[in-house]
Amino acid sequence: MISSARKAFNESFSDESYQQFLDDLNSHYNHTIAFRVAETPIFIDKALKKRMVHAAREINAVLMRPDFKEITKDAVPPPYNVPAENDHTLFFSLDFAICKDENGELTPQLIELQGCPSLYCYQDWVAKKFRKHYPSIPANYPHLGSGLDSERYMEMLGKAILGDHKPENVILLEIDPEDQYTMIDFICHEDVLGIKPVCITKVIKEGRKLFYMRDGVKTPIYRIYNRTIFDDLIQRKTLNPDFKLTHDVDVEWAGHPNWFFRISKYTMPFIKSQYVPETRFLHQVNPFPTDLENYVLKPLFSFAGSGVIFDVTQADIDAIPSAARNEYILQRKVEYAPVIQAPDGMVKCEVRMLFVWPEDAAEPQLVVNLGRLSRGKLIGVKYNKDKTWVGGTVCFAEPG
Repeated sequence: MISSARKAFNESFSDESYQQFLDDLNSHYNHTIAFRVAETPIFIDKALKKRMVHAAREINAVLMRPDFKEITKDAVPPPYNVPAENDHTLFFSLDFAICKDENGELTPQLIELQGCPSLYCYQDWVAKKFRKHYPSIPANYPHLGSGLDSERYMEMLGKAILGDHKPENVILLEIDPEDQYTMIDFICHEDVLGIKPVCITKVIKEGRKLFYMRDGVKTPIYRIYNRTIFDDLIQRKTLNPDFKLTHDVDVEWAGHPNWFFRISKYTMPFIKSQYVPETRFLHQVNPFPTDLENYVLKPLFSFAGSGVIFDVTQADIDAIPSAARNEYILQRKVEYAPVIQAPDGMVKCEVRMLFVWPEDAAEPQLVVNLGRLSRGKLIGVKYNKDKTWVGGTVCFAEPG
C-alpha cells in the first residue's frame, strides 16, 4: 500500500531469503509453526491508518457504553455463564477487511470482533524476525500501537496477564495446547512471561482451589490467562475435565470467558458506522432483502467460521426455525480489494487490531496487529491451498 516500501521489499525478496526466514522461525524454539506464514508484511499508509484508527474509535465507543452489559445480556448462553465476570474485557480484537470505497480509496470494513486473547506475544516476535531478515523494512514504521516499543509492550502485557501474581501461579489455559495451531504463541508467552500452557484436563480442583503440576510440583493456580473457547469444549464430547470453566472457584481471570460471547458477532448489530457493514439479528429482519446473495448468514455461537453461509438463499433462511433466528445475524458482504503487489499478481488482506484494556484504564489501548493475506475468494486456509504470498503476517505503519 506504500509503493516505496513495497518496491524496496519486493526487490530484496527471494525464495532463498524467505526459506531462511522460515528456518529461523521454526528453529528458534525448535517448533514448526502450524499455520502458513506469509512471505511479506503489510505496509499501511497514513491515510488508511487514519481510517482504521477512526473506525476503531467508533467501535470501541460502543464497547465502552455504560449500558454495554445490559444490551448484551442475552449474548452469554446460560449454560456457559462463568461466575465473577469483571466490568469490562481485558483483551479484544477487531478484524477489518481492506476494501475500496466509492472513490477508489482504501477503507477498512469490520468483519468480526472478538472479546478474547489472540496472538499477543507471537505478533511482536514475528515482526522482529521480519525486520531481521528484511532490512529494507523502514526502521521508523512501527508494528506496535500507542507509542509502545517491545520492552514497554511486554511490561504492559505482563501486568495484564500476571496481575499481582508470580508466573508459576498463572497458567495459559487451553485444550491440548500442543496440538493447537497457535502453540507458537503459547511458547512465546512462556518464554517472555514464564507462564505454562496447561490443558484444562490437567487442572486439579480441590473444593474452590485449583492446582496444576509444574515440573513435578503441585502448584496453586491464582490467575488464568484463558485461551479456551467454549465452541471447542462443546465439540469435544468425550472431554470431561475435573475443572469446568463454569465452576465457582477462587481464581482470577486474565480475559474472563464471558467476554468471548459479549464482544463477538452479537455486538455488530449495535454498531452504526461507515466502517461496519449493515448487520441485523435474523429475527429482526423483515422483509428480507431481495438480494440475499449479497449477504452472509452467521450463527452467533460458533467459532472459526463454522456454520457460516456465504451465498445466502431464501431456502437457507427458511431452513432456520423461527425460534432459533435470534441466534443468527445477517451481514452485508464486503469486497476485499487486491492491494498488495506480489511478484506474480495482487493479493487481498485482512488486518486484526489487538487491544488491551487494563482494569484501571479509562479506555482500551491498541497494542499490536495481525495481518492475513489471501488470493482466494475469502481469507482462510481452505481458500488458499497451494498458493504463495498468503497466510499470517504483521503490519508496519507509516508514521504520522
